[in-house]
Amino acid sequence: MEYLGFLPLLLLVAVAAIQLGIAAYAAAQAGTAARAGARTAASYDAYASGESAARGAVSGWVKKGGFEYSEGGGADVTVTVSLKVPSIVPGLDDWEATRSSTMPRE
Repeated sequence: MEYLGFLPLLLLVAVAAIQLGIAAYAAAQAGTAARAGARTAASYDAYASGESAARGAVSGWVKKGGFEYSEGGGADVTVTVSLKVPSIVPGLDDWEATRSSTMPRE
């Protein structure tokens, strides 16, 4: 019977751990997308745009929430990708994972 009182706390910790894992995965996806976008945008003979390379580097279920791409620079290309973190907790849908990458033009 004493375990029943402890069960809500265990469920809360489990949901928080899952949400933290999803946030970490979204941040890793944003970093991968920023690097792919910068690598493609820095190449003069690229067959695709930096944005399409960045979009292609992100998993579909993460990209569904929201995807923002920005590119800038002169001799170097800086790409910033922001992804909306998917949430399993109602009301926690305003988190964003933002990562940047800079590559020299080739």
